[in-house]
Amino acid sequence: MSSSELSDTSPFHSSHAVLIGSITWGYLRARPAGKVKGTVLLLHGFPDLPYGWKNQVPLFTSLGYQVIAPYMMGYSRTSSPSELEEWSSKKQAAGLAALLDQIVPGEQVILGGHDWGGNIAWRFAMHYPHLFKGIFSVTLPYFPPETEYVDLADDIAAGKYPTFRYRLQWRDQAFDRKFESAAAIRQFLIAVHEGRTPEGKLGMGPEGLDLVDLARLQPSPLLHGAELDRYVAEYHRRGFRGPLNWYRIAKINFEDELPVAQAGGHRFAMPALFVFARRDRYLVPELAKDMGRHFDKLTRADVNTGHWALVENGGKEVNEAIRSWIATLE
Repeated sequence: MSSSELSDTSPFHSSHAVLIGSITWGYLRARPAGKVKGTVLLLHGFPDLPYGWKNQVPLFTSLGYQVIAPYMMGYSRTSSPSELEEWSSKKQAAGLAALLDQIVPGEQVILGGHDWGGNIAWRFAMHYPHLFKGIFSVTLPYFPPETEYVDLADDIAAGKYPTFRYRLQWRDQAFDRKFESAAAIRQFLIAVHEGRTPEGKLGMGPEGLDLVDLARLQPSPLLHGAELDRYVAEYHRRGFRGPLNWYRIAKINFEDELPVAQAGGHRFAMPALFVFARRDRYLVPELAKDMGRHFDKLTRADVNTGHWALVENGGKEVNEAIRSWIATLE
């Protein structure tokens, strides 16, 4: 892909980079046509990029909000530290707080996340509640800090989190080395975005990627053509090591959050929205059943989509849920 194609940031208006400590944060920005009445910070998940919010950016700018969407740590234009401890949710939240202080100092913003971005959004708001007038997560519920660490493999063996078995595959330190070439990255992205074999078999399920059938996958209905080319080029810059580190920091996060758990947990005072995707094969209803007790004001909206709710059907259902909720903040 040419450099001119990589520099295309639509639907965003500009691309930026800021050095925070030793980490360079890349981010995209969009502004409304008229007066700016506020800021929305959008955090993407895996394997995604800020462009995953392409259907939501026009909604926010039409409502008068500017949008800031960082490349999350390890993704393409943001640094990818070698030490695993640097990837903790708490440290990433600290970096994002400093980023906001650089761009919109003193402003309370609206925070949103999808997938892993939703996890960081909840943690960011837990550690820095004063920064946010409202928070929302699409697909990923809030998992409160725990007082006892249990490894995911043990949880799965005990019958807990059966839809998270793919995380065991992805946290393997050698797994990302299977996807270093542009061709391999392309097939990974196709598999995760609902790609199927000619016989109709999905390239990925709760067990993880089917490495045998990976090369036989047909184009994804959700990520294809020039957009897929852009994603492949962006991921080829740094590879999957950094993004997959997010699956390797469970114990680090546990240790960071143990004082919160021992103090009785955290309760969110600002208004919050959780958008649940009814056809998500991984983030299933029981994961969110007790969420409400951790919030003063939680709104839940169910959408008839799979995991890629931001782009399915042009993101219309997600946008309607956000539009209704954001009106209550104004």
